[in-house]
Amino acid sequence: MSEESQRILPLEGLSLVELFGEKDRHLRALERRFGVRLVARDAQLIISGSQVRVDDSMRVLEHLVDRVRRGDAITQEDLTYAFSVVENQERAGSPDPPELEEAEVLLRGDKRFVKVRTFGQARYLEAMKACDITFVIGPAGTGKTYLAVAWAVRCLKQKLVDRIILVRPAVEAGESLGFLPGDLREKVDPYLRPLYDALRDMVSYEKLQRFLQLGVVEVAPLAYMRGRTLSRAFVILDEAQNTTLLQMKMFLTRLGPVSRAVITGDVTQIDLDDPHRSGLVRIRKILDGVEGIGFVSLSAGDVVRHRLVRSIINAFEAVETRDNGSLE
Repeated sequence: MSEESQRILPLEGLSLVELFGEKDRHLRALERRFGVRLVARDAQLIISGSQVRVDDSMRVLEHLVDRVRRGDAITQEDLTYAFSVVENQERAGSPDPPELEEAEVLLRGDKRFVKVRTFGQARYLEAMKACDITFVIGPAGTGKTYLAVAWAVRCLKQKLVDRIILVRPAVEAGESLGFLPGDLREKVDPYLRPLYDALRDMVSYEKLQRFLQLGVVEVAPLAYMRGRTLSRAFVILDEAQNTTLLQMKMFLTRLGPVSRAVITGDVTQIDLDDPHRSGLVRIRKILDGVEGIGFVSLSAGDVVRHRLVRSIINAFEAVETRDNGSLE
């Protein structure tokens, strides 16, 4: 049996409501996860239990304290991510694990920090680091597009690529955009709005306008990719569930030297007449196992929007399961 251990965490100057959570729910979650006892007394938190579990708890608590001191709110996603990192380190047997805070910072942009919030997002980031082509599939609110744009901006800042190309299928317009008023950018703006919104969170308005004018950032509907070779570019194909397999092949074969691509989508929101034609649904069977290509699946547990979004997704999934995939 492991010898009983005890450590003390000073709490002076901290908002205990933020750190402990409503009705101490963060502390109770820590106790359940690690099997330790947590007692707050005289501006101190006493952690008791086996040596290993106390040390694991202390690492998570120190991470949460750092977030509270910076004024960040502690969410359930923060706890889930921290627990998962510790769990991963236990499996790997790492004697000197990296700091949790280092693992979660993705981009220090012009306007804000972008941080990984869940373990699923951490796996997504690792896939983008390791692979030239990354597919990420998951429900709304899991950060698929946002993190792809953040990683693209980081690669641009580090001069790993020369430009960012944002691509999306214009399914609602049948890929025939000629009848819409304005130039190409004005025609596709409604379809690429989520990508623009993400960019504007990370890059100042003036810099983004300059990038668009110089072609450092380019937006285009998927149909306009045919015949092109995209070199030294970071290419993001968003809403890829609305591509056919032939369109997916066309897009993937556009990549030139020193280019990277991230393909995002939600296979529960296919707008094609025949959902079985979706290239995103079929591509994994073709490319799974190819070196340099990564696949990541996110779930409702990775949702970082309003707390009810996860419940809504779970409720819809339950109905689809009950009704054999139909929402009609």
